[in-house]
Amino acid sequence: MKRFKEILCVITTPGTGRAVLDRAVSLAQNNQARLTAVSVADHVSLGMGMPEGGPISIELQAAVVKAAGQKLEKAVEPFLGRMAIETRVLVGVQFFEIIREVLRHGHDLVIKSAEDPEWLERLLGSEDMHLLRKCPCPVWLIKPGAPRKYRTIMAAVDLDEAHPEEELETRRELNHRILELASSLALANFAELHLVHAWEAVGEGAMRAGFLRMTEDKVDDYVRQVKCQREADMDRLLQELNSGPGESVLDCIEHQVHLVKGAPRRVIPEVARKIEADMVVMGTVARTGVPGFIAGNAAEMILGQINSSVLAIKPEGYRTPVTLED
Repeated sequence: MKRFKEILCVITTPGTGRAVLDRAVSLAQNNQARLTAVSVADHVSLGMGMPEGGPISIELQAAVVKAAGQKLEKAVEPFLGRMAIETRVLVGVQFFEIIREVLRHGHDLVIKSAEDPEWLERLLGSEDMHLLRKCPCPVWLIKPGAPRKYRTIMAAVDLDEAHPEEELETRRELNHRILELASSLALANFAELHLVHAWEAVGEGAMRAGFLRMTEDKVDDYVRQVKCQREADMDRLLQELNSGPGESVLDCIEHQVHLVKGAPRRVIPEVARKIEADMVVMGTVARTGVPGFIAGNAAEMILGQINSSVLAIKPEGYRTPVTLED
């Protein structure tokens, strides 16, 4: 399943660059995609009353860019025998420049290493979370020390129908993208695929607390109906994934379905820990037509609890608030 055509690999440190480039090169080869590797150099600000744009400022900035370029070329060199890799040094705030690079060149995937082994404990408000919030294309953050081949990939989907009609189609389309990418990666890695949906029966607590005149049996029936509906929705989603031309995707993958009762912000991290997921594939924004500055409270709470690599996907039509203008 060839999904990506223009891959952007971000090299942040020499220590993580080789592993990220190795994965990016393999992915680009499998997808017959073009690969660009970039690093982001700091913008030099002299301060102390010295003007920006003066001779010293220009020379110092050029030296910083040259040093970053040399490190980038050294990181890329071992992989040039496998494929052509374009390189560029960007200057400025990391997440801004990465997103602007995506906008300029139409990249359809950003792949980079998270900066710290304890990255998920400090992800909120970081450069990585800014990317997850605002980058218009999928972002693959690779956990330091992640295995070269993933053994367990988890796809989290949202089957809740309690949304405005104009948003439901967006959510359905996002579910399809999540499953397509997760199944494609599972095939490439010969990994297990775990499909997870957290469901709740809206109003169950109020019913059981006696705020509505309903017997326990009627409440139980209502909860069972909600569960059966979500099971049917999941079956339909899997049938749609398997209905493409050629061999059925799921017939080629060892997979399990987890329909777990509870809030997504609790269930998804719990399942990820239980199955020891190497990667979690999930959506981060479900609304279109609104420039998105946040990934959503639930998504951010989930991301703050999982300890695996993440592939975060936005729906078609998402508009980043970042522009090419300063």
